[in-house]
Amino acid sequence: MFRLWGKIIKNNRMTNQYIAQYAKNDISQSEMLEVCLEEICREFDIQKPLWFHVHTKDFAIYGRASFNQDAFIEEIDFDTFEIELVREEKKKKQR
Repeated sequence: MFRLWGKIIKNNRMTNQYIAQYAKNDISQSEMLEVCLEEICREFDIQKPLWFHVHTKDFAIYGRASFNQDAFIEEIDFDTFEIELVREEKKKKQR
């Protein structure tokens, strides 16, 4: 299961959050990211941000990306929009 956590940050406070999920394994991880990102943007009623090389790099290394005004064409009323991959914890085997 692919889960993506979206957050709106304004004045160093999280003002909105939402977790989008994609349960099937019928598309690539980058396509799952795209689907979940679109769902989060619809939920927050914001435009989809522009995706730059730095976002690809940050998401690949850290599992997260942050978007400020530079990633949006229209004016935004928040400081940053952040997305983060929700990693599933592996269950420990009991003896």
